[in-house]
Amino acid sequence: MIKVAVIGTGNIALSHLRAYLAFPRRCTVVALVDVLPERAEACRRELGLDQASVYRSHQDLLTREQVDLVSICTPPSTHEEVSVACLHAGVNVLCEKPMAPSLAACDAILSAEERSGAFFSSVAQNRFRDDVVGLKAALDSGLMGPVTHVQVDSAWWRGLSYYDLSWRGTWAQEGGGCTLNHAVHHVDLLLWLLGAPEAVTAVLTNAAHENSEVEDLSVAVLAYRRALATLTSSVVSHGEHQRIVVHGRNASVSLDGEVIAEIAQPNGFPVPGGDVALAQDLRALATSREPLAHTGHEGQVDDVLTALETRRRPSIDGHDGRRTIELISAIYQAGIERRTVDLPLAGVDPYYRPGILTERAPRFFEKSTSVASTSGTITVPGDPRTPAGAPGATAGPTAVLTRSQAADR
Repeated sequence: MIKVAVIGTGNIALSHLRAYLAFPRRCTVVALVDVLPERAEACRRELGLDQASVYRSHQDLLTREQVDLVSICTPPSTHEEVSVACLHAGVNVLCEKPMAPSLAACDAILSAEERSGAFFSSVAQNRFRDDVVGLKAALDSGLMGPVTHVQVDSAWWRGLSYYDLSWRGTWAQEGGGCTLNHAVHHVDLLLWLLGAPEAVTAVLTNAAHENSEVEDLSVAVLAYRRALATLTSSVVSHGEHQRIVVHGRNASVSLDGEVIAEIAQPNGFPVPGGDVALAQDLRALATSREPLAHTGHEGQVDDVLTALETRRRPSIDGHDGRRTIELISAIYQAGIERRTVDLPLAGVDPYYRPGILTERAPRFFEKSTSVASTSGTITVPGDPRTPAGAPGATAGPTAVLTRSQAADR
């Protein structure tokens, strides 16, 4: 039986805990950790974790409890410290996104992992989704032809009070705005689908959140050898209509399942109706595939537990998390310096270092409110648990993230 502890018991911790509770014969939650012990106690009562101990710090946990695996669900600025401490203690780590606010911090985690013998897994739960796996299958099939253009809209909407929490809306504690904390999963999926681009250019702004230092909107263009990808990261998008569309030379496939396959007339204009047979073949890839047994956080927890049980690496590790932070760092560098940035970023690049965003990023506004907690529920587009008509509710399956949107820790 794998002994699990969850460090940080804010909103995102519930997704981890429910995922662990889905595998009662494989793991047991033995501890909850929070700087506010009363919050951990409330979480323990809500989920009926009667046997779980409560600790105020990860140091207390590591000193007093024997655990095999921890989920780190704390603010981004703490991920390096907590991850390194757990790895040094020989404890395996599943860490919420983003892996860390800088490449240097990511490398410190990877170095600790290499020395410890334990493993580090970076949360990217959206790889464990049927629609995402179906899109990747279409891309990997080769039927679409070489990729020409990818459109990614990480579109969210958050009101002013979203940034009232003490650690949100600051370069020093949150590490960035929507590009880092909301689009991180879209960036991971883009890298999983296409690999790393050769260069990036971007613009950043704060369009609607006067109580936040960080950006609430960015647009990036990623250059591949013979393709371009556009990435919009936003918390100002009413309706939160998110999408990923991959255009190949032969056809395009969207995350929502739309398939379009144009063919040309002699004059180059499209034939009405397009290539019906190719479109059918691409749709069949999705309908013929066996659905995933576990999805979202539950899917990733299943993978991590299997890695422990079989002594293999998790499917998503710290190197995946680092690649995501590298691209996000390049987007910030391009937007702040107003130039094209080549990838990969070298260790001597200023944006490799921790604190560089705190030093160089513009303060779009001064953070004016700082509270320890806020009331209200989390609403996420496409989530069946979001009540119809509630803010963020949608009718279609277009969401790229689930209720576990980690920016809402």
